[in-house]
Amino acid sequence: MDVVLELPKTEVHIPKGLDLITLGAGCFWCIEAVFQRINGVEKVVSGYSGGYIENPSYEQIGSGTTGHAEVIQVYFDPEVISLTQLLEIFWATHNPTTLNRQGADAGPQYRSSIFYHNPEQQKLALTLKAQLNMSNVFERPIVTEITAYANFYPAEDRYQDYFNQNGTQLYCQFVILPKVNKLKEFFAERLK
Repeated sequence: MDVVLELPKTEVHIPKGLDLITLGAGCFWCIEAVFQRINGVEKVVSGYSGGYIENPSYEQIGSGTTGHAEVIQVYFDPEVISLTQLLEIFWATHNPTTLNRQGADAGPQYRSSIFYHNPEQQKLALTLKAQLNMSNVFERPIVTEITAYANFYPAEDRYQDYFNQNGTQLYCQFVILPKVNKLKEFFAERLK
């Protein structure tokens, strides 16, 4: 008999006029740096989502046993940037075809994931994923997990705004900066 564990739930408070999507694309430092630079994105919070442990630590997440993915919550103004445009940037700035891996970062905590907050987000994410797969934009099928939002726990303060605070570190220079540069090259019209 299969045992089904119920995920702990956390509340979401979305400021008036904004929308929210929760995205995972490997290390949250990388995706945070990308989305902080997009016009219409009002706030980005790094954290953990989709797992069974309440209030996990970075060390617990690193074990790969919590069920959580490293993610960001993106608060955005849909009058300035659409969810479609955000998801296009999401898929273009990481490798969504590798299961539980982004570069040297391996484990389920680094999975490509979209945690949708309503049925419209789910439908849009599934439609765009199918269109990208049908058009063979990537050499392999997209494995991005598209799952209903259940919980989010902010990462520790030292992991927030990481690239902006630590841009000269080797990881930032060799892993994050190329993603930021790719954003600048292909989505210059979307930058702040």
